[in-house]
Amino acid sequence: MLTNHWPFGKKHVPTSDTVWLDLGDLGDLVNPNGPHEQWQDHGLGLLRTILHQNGLRTDLLSTRAAISWDQLRSQLAGYDKLIMNVRSYTFPVAYRSAQIFKELNPDGLVLTGGMHATVALDEMKAIPEFDRICQGPGENVIVDLVRDPASFPRVFLGNSSKSMAEWPLIDRSLWPKPTNRRLKRSFNWPLEPECGWGPGPVATILTSRVCPWQCVFCNENSYIPNMGRRPVEMVIDELNYLDETYGPIGSVVIHDSMFFQNPSWLEEWIEKYPTKANKTWPYWAAGRSDTVRQWPELFESLIRETNWDTISIGFESGSDRVLRILNKECSEEDNFFAIDLVNRLGDEMEQEGRKPPIFWSNIMLGIPGELPQDAFKTMRMLRQMKRVMPSIAFYAPYPGSALGNQLIAEGKSLMTKDNYHRFPDDEKVKGIDYGFYRDLLAGKYDDEINKDLVLAGLDADKSYMDALTKA
Repeated sequence: MLTNHWPFGKKHVPTSDTVWLDLGDLGDLVNPNGPHEQWQDHGLGLLRTILHQNGLRTDLLSTRAAISWDQLRSQLAGYDKLIMNVRSYTFPVAYRSAQIFKELNPDGLVLTGGMHATVALDEMKAIPEFDRICQGPGENVIVDLVRDPASFPRVFLGNSSKSMAEWPLIDRSLWPKPTNRRLKRSFNWPLEPECGWGPGPVATILTSRVCPWQCVFCNENSYIPNMGRRPVEMVIDELNYLDETYGPIGSVVIHDSMFFQNPSWLEEWIEKYPTKANKTWPYWAAGRSDTVRQWPELFESLIRETNWDTISIGFESGSDRVLRILNKECSEEDNFFAIDLVNRLGDEMEQEGRKPPIFWSNIMLGIPGELPQDAFKTMRMLRQMKRVMPSIAFYAPYPGSALGNQLIAEGKSLMTKDNYHRFPDDEKVKGIDYGFYRDLLAGKYDDEINKDLVLAGLDADKSYMDALTKA
């Protein structure tokens, strides 16, 4: 029997010699700061499903379900193997957890993989408690690794599937549960809580694994190989299964870094999602302004015919100069084309009595080389969006990205292995005037921003401090 939750006041008793530790900030499944802290790790779900299907049972613990390190310590004793999927922002939690595990189980093995193993291998290798480190995808090595860790060197390369069509359907009952009774009542686990993008409960899914662009702030291409997209009918079948088994589903979040790519796939989605899905659930998904401009008819059809009603666009900046710094391959003109198109579609759909689409608008500030005038242009761009949920972040120099690696090498990064995090208001790069950006978000430069600007429905004196999100 798998251990999926951790009731307070009860002693944890291992049921397997292997434990998978879900990583995140302490208490995020107990008293989370927001819904995103409760969302689940699809990598954990996929790899545990593969292990389970091959007869390799694991217990499941979570740092997110512990309210203290002492509580986690009381659960980790008695295991031979600990498995962790390590991202940069969970790296400090991972190595502290490994240290506790080794104190309790000196002869136990810690098996690690995940993004940080590829983008910051030296940091992973510097942790003596990490006995095995898998670089790259783990779906084709996880079974052999858990069966016989001694047959692997300390550092080894994973082996990716050629297509997501080869992946099994994730058994979501292998995900951790919230421990708070109120949270358990708020949505149908293992579906996930709503976050303002659409009604709950939410089904989060993946249809593609990689974004082919080369923005210098992103490290995705450095650790995820290109992989065939999941067939449309497989995606719809999974949603119908989740709806019938755990639902009803309220809305869908498509976690792809770039949903709006591969026109032939999108055309098939337009054809089949409204007719084969149990319901045309509203969904959140990501796109780029240059491809919106390249395929405007396709974009409009997706919005009108498939209920794509929360559109995540990584605008990042309203300045051509900064967009070139970021190697974004989008222009101010591209951004305003996408904004004007969604504004128009929203107006038309409201007139038709339909819910208009809104932007989940990703904005980046504090970019090295950005000038105040660039930041003013970005805020002017944001104020042209009639229906928008701003997501504003200070640039973060993560390892594995071209700009992040440069700033780390130059000693300008304020993010280290001891404080990788995604806290919204933390300062992340030396030499950036964060006081200016805080004043900007608080509205102190609104006269300059609003000069000669025809506002599109936003309050001219709006503060954006609440829109500051994790980088």
